[in-house]
Amino acid sequence: MSGPTDGTALIVSELLTNAVRYADGPIELRLIRDQALICEVTDDSSTAPHLRRADDTDEGGRGLYITAQLTDRWGVRPAPRGRTTWAEQPISTTAPDPFQGDSAGPSEPVCGR
Repeated sequence: MSGPTDGTALIVSELLTNAVRYADGPIELRLIRDQALICEVTDDSSTAPHLRRADDTDEGGRGLYITAQLTDRWGVRPAPRGRTTWAEQPISTTAPDPFQGDSAGPSEPVCGR
């Protein structure tokens, strides 16, 4: 993995894959940027996923294990129509914020002479 966005993409992929596999109805994804980056996936399944360590020969079962390795915390809570599985990643204070742009303001275009 080359950076925090790769980890976020993997977390989103794992949580969405779990929802697609076990839910029947619509799936909602929310990314919340606050003190940390929180990924929430809500679906209509009534069963809570559980963390397990997959055997080497297992085809699946690694999603939440991978998510747990990449996050500070994760969990499941009841939702009005099923469950919400969430994962929380720290936001690096040293990396530039991709949503804010340069703090010095927009730069002038570079023109050749």
